[in-house]
Formats: sequence, structure tokens, C-alpha cells
Amino acid sequence: MPHLLAAGKLHPSGEALLRDLKTRGFTVDYVEEVSEPSYAPLIAKADALVIRTQPLSAATIAQAERLKVVSRHGVGYDSVDLPALNRRGIALTIVGDVNSVSVAEHAMMQLLAGAKRVLLADRAVREPGQWGWRNRLEQQEISGKNLLIIGYGRIGRHLARMASGFGMQIRAYDPFLEKVGWPEGPVRPVPLDEGLAWADCISVHIPKADSPAIGAVEIARMKRGVILVNTARGGVVCEQALADALASGQVGAAGVDVFDDEPPSTDSPLFSHPNAILSPHIAGLTAECGERMAIAAIENAVNFLVGTIDPQLVVNPDFAHV
Repeated sequence: MPHLLAAGKLHPSGEALLRDLKTRGFTVDYVEEVSEPSYAPLIAKADALVIRTQPLSAATIAQAERLKVVSRHGVGYDSVDLPALNRRGIALTIVGDVNSVSVAEHAMMQLLAGAKRVLLADRAVREPGQWGWRNRLEQQEISGKNLLIIGYGRIGRHLARMASGFGMQIRAYDPFLEKVGWPEGPVRPVPLDEGLAWADCISVHIPKADSPAIGAVEIARMKRGVILVNTARGGVVCEQALADALASGQVGAAGVDVFDDEPPSTDSPLFSHPNAILSPHIAGLTAECGERMAIAAIENAVNFLVGTIDPQLVVNPDFAHV
């Protein structure tokens, strides 16, 4: 009888699917807390693990005597020790295109909130004596402004569609797509340095690498007062460099949904900036998307165990079969 361990709070539809699995010959453990110590004691008996954003370390993988598949509740997997899984021959799966619209909407919201100085406007109403802030004319329009999208995959393309509705001029940087073939459409590729200097607004949608893709050097190439949004991964944009640029005015406003450490410490350099719109890694966590991800993550785990998984959803394709 296969055993599935679900680690992290799931949408109610996902919880219902877990209950249904018990009628289909599976046993299930469900731990709602999102932390590695909360689920690690249960890993030894799991054939499949459904996991949210918490880490999966080599030490925990070493305890997983029966584990055959790890199913990520999302598309990123930087918190999972993939080399350790590979050494054990354990497959890692991700959900398909279930969250790209949600993330693109969040990025569009942060671009608008930054341009309209939403936090300052809210303060001007709530705090006595601040009403006169309105006369400083700090708000901006985004219509007709230049938007650089760094990473032009599904999310980037959805964002381009949304931003075009506001009359923005859009270019994108994506070296991978330039090699394999740029998608059809009006958005044309641009070298990174050229795009940074051209853009009034920048939205980042690339995977995390060994070092930040956007640091002090890249920020210095941008227009003064640029709006910079990161809904990709913590570490893609250097937090200290961004905080320094907000303090100097080089970056006029920023939207940050992802952090180096999550949750970030209260002494984060970004917390003191009223033009930093911060959110707790929720770009892909709308109610609709949360339901889609929970169901897809559970189905991926089950489909792998029964041999019907879509190989395109397996990160390490050499282990695409039980």
C-alpha cells in the first residue's frame, strides 16, 4: 500500500483529494506546518512527498528509505536538494502551467502600486496632517512607459499581454529563448545592458543562480527613478543593493514578493522604505491558483507511483519511471 506524505497547508480541494486517496488504496500523512522539522520525522515511511516551499535537505532525504518521488507544490525547486535526490534515484516533479497568470497579475499590481505610490497615498489618508502629500505630484502614469521583462517565459508573456493593455512599450531579455527561438509577437528581444538603460519599469522572472542577476552594477545602469519588481525568487535581486538604491532615489519604487530568507528578519534593509511594496511570497497563491497547485501536486505524486506521469513535469528525466 503506497504511502503519501503531504507537507504544508493545502487548499481545501487538495485536502479533499488526500481523503479520497485513502479510499483508493493509499495511506496518507498530512502535516499543515510549513517547516522541515515538522515533516522530517514522517519521511521514512513515505513513498511520495508533496511539499510546499519549506526545505528538503540532504539530511532529510537520507532518512527517506522508501521515497520514490518528491512533488513540488509549484514550479520552483531551489529549496530542494536536487543532487541528493539524484544520488538516490528519486524523481522530482513540478506542476505545469497553473500559476503563471497569478504571478503576472501580481507583478502588474506591484508595477501599478509603485507608480501610483500606493503606500504613501494610503498613509496620507490615515495619518493626521499628511493629506497635503497629494500636492507633491509623486504619482506617475505607466501608460506609454517602457517596460523591460527579464525572463520571457509563460509569466513574462502574460505580463506583456497585461502591460500592453496599459499602452506600455515592452521589450524582453531572455538569452535562453534567443538561442532556441524567440516566440512570435510584438515584443522583441533586447540585450540586458541596453534594456536596463531603456526601461522605466523592470519586472524580473528568471530562476535563481549562484549570484544575483540584478545587483549594484546593474541598478546603476538603470534610469534614475526606475520601478523594479521581483516576483521570481529571493536572491535574484540583491536586497541590500535594492535598499541602497531606494534610499538614494536611483530606484523610485520596488515591488518585492520574494526574499533571501523567508520570512525575512525584521531588520531587513527593505523594511524602512515607504516606496517598497512587500508581500509574503504570494504572487502564485491566489485562491484559484492554490487550488490548482494543490490538486496538480497530489496528482503528480500519484501519477508517478502508478506510472502515468507526464515526463515533461519531471525535473530529473532519468528518473521519470518508478
